[in-house]
Amino acid sequence: MQADLIERCGDELYDAWRERRTLLPLLERFPDIRTEDAYPIQSRYVARRLQAGESIVGKKIGVTSKPVQDFLGVYEPDFGQLTSGMVCQESDGIDLSGLIQPKAEAELAFVLERDLVGPGITAIDVIRATAYVSPCFEIVDSRIRDWKIRIQDTVADNASCGVFVLGQAKASLKTFDAALAGMVLHRNGALHATSVGAAVQGSPVNAVVWLANTLGRLGLPFRAGEVILSGSQSPLVAVTGGDELVCTIGGLGSCRARFHGKAAL
Repeated sequence: MQADLIERCGDELYDAWRERRTLLPLLERFPDIRTEDAYPIQSRYVARRLQAGESIVGKKIGVTSKPVQDFLGVYEPDFGQLTSGMVCQESDGIDLSGLIQPKAEAELAFVLERDLVGPGITAIDVIRATAYVSPCFEIVDSRIRDWKIRIQDTVADNASCGVFVLGQAKASLKTFDAALAGMVLHRNGALHATSVGAAVQGSPVNAVVWLANTLGRLGLPFRAGEVILSGSQSPLVAVTGGDELVCTIGGLGSCRARFHGKAAL
């Protein structure tokens, strides 16, 4: 894909995010687009957000579950970059007015206390580099019309990043088993879903290992203080103003997401 077209697609995604509107799928308009083209488009889109005053605060891992991989026709995860404009506070709730077609997913967040530079990273390296893990919600959002995405679309769209919120609970990976911990998700007081950490690449730690090594080959290290969202442990939940979600991870604690306002679609 030519450099000028990559830049144009990244700019279109940035404009769609800023104006809260959607685009036709990239793959529909550019049938020859490859995943290798989509990551430079993502970089352009993120660069526009950084130029507007945001900063990188972490990374996210997507497409970690087999059903989602089967749907997208890809058999490894993808990643996106988290910016300061995506951070929400649990106490404030989540304002939907800045989003387009949001869906929530519950997962485990890793907060690093030291740099993690791949390739060659192992699970032990991730455990040692992690200050703590917390339950969290990622509110994914797509600039692609009606969520009609394939892997090229979601990668270019920064892995469908929206916003995220971390719970106050914290645990050390030296004592907390991320693979065996069960998760329960309630929506508006009713049980919505259950899962276990092993549903994410055998363990959320494995997902972070994959990303550290993938980014390392691209010359992108994890930095101390960054937040890593390790991949959804719940089905996607469409949310509207007034909804409340609570995810509880056994041996760790809970994260609460209250939604207000109205999304664009």
